[in-house]
Amino acid sequence: MNPEQPRAAMSDTTGDDVVLQAFRAESARLSEVLGELTEAQFARATPCPPWNVAELAVHITSAVSRVLAGLAAPAPPGADIAAADYYRPAIFDDVANAERVRMAQRDAATYPNATAIAAAFDDTWRQTETAISGQPADRLITTRWGDGILLREFMITRVVEVVLHGLDIAIALGVSAWTAPEAAAVVGDFLRIEPATTRLGWDRRTALAKASGRAALSTRESAELARLNITWRRFG
Repeated sequence: MNPEQPRAAMSDTTGDDVVLQAFRAESARLSEVLGELTEAQFARATPCPPWNVAELAVHITSAVSRVLAGLAAPAPPGADIAAADYYRPAIFDDVANAERVRMAQRDAATYPNATAIAAAFDDTWRQTETAISGQPADRLITTRWGDGILLREFMITRVVEVVLHGLDIAIALGVSAWTAPEAAAVVGDFLRIEPATTRLGWDRRTALAKASGRAALSTRESAELARLNITWRRFG
């Protein structure tokens, strides 16, 4: 991917930023979905094996909580990476991925029931929204990997996590994706789904599922993407 991603207009603080609006809209939708699930639905397998829905929900909660951890720590002197650089193979190798799997499974086992898991996500995203709102537009935080990054850039990766793993949960439940338009726009820009979306006649939710590996490409679609010299790798 090209690290230069489209940028939407920003205000002097993050309060009115489109990325925060996307995070708010998508997190609220996911929270509503999780709050309506039964214990049996939380036990369903997901497209992120070996996680079930409960474990994936806990992973999403952990991903969002990284913002609070970053804001609580001293700001770094500068930005080392942008959002597009975050999902780099060097820190998402087999060892790191295996640790993420174990951590989510371990943490999910500490919750007494599905209600507690849903409540934890709801509380975490709301705390995060409050903590972000009004932060200066040039606020820097440090990621868990030690990289300095603009808060807004890091929030793009959090929207990616909530949206794409939300697609995983929708697949596990056998329901239609609920992706909020604001969040779909942010992740669509991140994945650079144009011009494939227009050329192949996809709506934005379909494009997100195809581009992130959540939905299979047909032979025709694969051929057209090759002709356009477009390649994607799975994110989230």
